[in-house]
Amino acid sequence: MKKLVLLGGGHAHIEVLRQFGLRPLDGVELVLVSPDRHTPYSGMLPGLIAGHYEFHECHIDLEPLARFAGARFVQVNATAMDPRQHRITLADGAVLDYDIVSIDVGSTPPAHGIDGAAEHAIPVRPVKSFLAAWEVLIANIQSGAVRSLTVVGGGAAGVEVLLAMQHRLSRLQLSHELRHALITDMPQLLANHAHGARATFVRNLARKNVEVHCATRIVRINAKTLIAESGTRIEADVIILATGAAAPQWLASSGIALNDKKFININKYLQSTSHSDIFAVGDCATIAGAIYPKSGVYAVRQGPPLAENLRRALRSESLIEYTPQPRALALISTGEQHAIASYGPLSFHGNWVWRWKDSIDRAFMAKYQKLPT
Repeated sequence: MKKLVLLGGGHAHIEVLRQFGLRPLDGVELVLVSPDRHTPYSGMLPGLIAGHYEFHECHIDLEPLARFAGARFVQVNATAMDPRQHRITLADGAVLDYDIVSIDVGSTPPAHGIDGAAEHAIPVRPVKSFLAAWEVLIANIQSGAVRSLTVVGGGAAGVEVLLAMQHRLSRLQLSHELRHALITDMPQLLANHAHGARATFVRNLARKNVEVHCATRIVRINAKTLIAESGTRIEADVIILATGAAAPQWLASSGIALNDKKFININKYLQSTSHSDIFAVGDCATIAGAIYPKSGVYAVRQGPPLAENLRRALRSESLIEYTPQPRALALISTGEQHAIASYGPLSFHGNWVWRWKDSIDRAFMAKYQKLPT
């Protein structure tokens, strides 16, 4: 019997579990390893922060999904890999052998290059830790202990998180004014999105009195102070870090081929370029020679071809190619039940865009929450 280990409960792996549940493969032991039972769907997290969704609406329970797939669920972190011995070391000291492993463990905000970030900033990932910090932050804001909130990161994640927090806090009827700021080292916000989308967000942020600092590279974070490369100091009671994606640190010593940013190098089959029995997807991996963003949209699209290639690899069959789409539709929420769509040079916005996004997100979640019996 061959053993397939799924390392991480990311967007692509939940589809692998669903596919193996719909079409079981004889002679295979399937194991899912994840530190958390509930895996968040990134598309709905701003809505959760804003108060539009409950926890269960935007998290997938991995336990019933693993059971549906016939997988053994091991709820613990992986801390190391030895590809030569086909072994994975877990945080509890246990060791897992594998014949084939697939890695979908996500990413972390790149705090390197910002001294003091680990001590004085709250990263948006891992999501579980951020949501716990968010509940504490709400209480501190209500008590008056926090009067200013700054997000570092001018991409879609940073803008969405800031506006979602602002919307949720606006409903608390605070007795004091709360200052919001957004900082990016790029010359403009949402640099990879349509001009119309950027312009709409700039107007939206101005209307909501959000201070925006572009072309401001933060090099140090002290308690309640951000220091830019230029020497500019920006005061903030709470600092949120939403600065893109960095690879999990344990990959550096794994022996797996990595690119210059320490992400796993994979080929067009979603397979490690150095080890044919290792597959990797989502934010922790990058297809060699391809240019595409670290985005949940791409991780979701990788799910079906990954499931097929894992099935084929277990049967020693030829693999199918995956090609990331050259562009993807981005539906970016603005805090309230309103969203902006960005696709190539096109953009449009409205409450109807949020309803459209909501229907897409709910349909996606239903696939994994309402499993066949």
